[in-house]
Amino acid sequence: MKAARPTFRFLVRHPAHFLALGFGAGLAPFAPGTFGTLIAIPIAHGLRHVTGDLGFALAVVLLFAAGVWASAVTSRNLGVSDHGAIVVDEVAAFLLVLFFTGTDPFREAVAFLLFRFFDIVKPPPARGIDRNWHGGFGVMADDIVAAGYTLVAFALIVRLQTALGIAA
Repeated sequence: MKAARPTFRFLVRHPAHFLALGFGAGLAPFAPGTFGTLIAIPIAHGLRHVTGDLGFALAVVLLFAAGVWASAVTSRNLGVSDHGAIVVDEVAAFLLVLFFTGTDPFREAVAFLLFRFFDIVKPPPARGIDRNWHGGFGVMADDIVAAGYTLVAFALIVRLQTALGIAA
């Protein structure tokens, strides 16, 4: 049986719902994970504008921790362990990626495509985490693995560009 789609009323009923549903991005009628990932871009720009690297990194850690709580509460209230509308995992994980890739629009676009690929495909161990780890930490963890794959692939692309003398 397919879980019901959360409504705007559900979103604003509890702070955990608001956070877990990516400030409303999870209510998107299609591809909520993609919309959740996109939400990270203006957040990253804002963090870079108002804080340094330490503040940005701290924000990612705090969002991850809050996401564990919010995902657990929202999953319980939706009756589904990892409902598709829960996108705080994409937001936090892509913020981690953006911390390292910077704000150049081309770099952001490449990082976005890589992250969405790894988040959807879920290469090991992400797939096992997604299937076997439950609760808020399980919701968040597979996306952090996808972020790790993204950063490795991104670094390889940058290295290849450098080796070939291609301007970024």
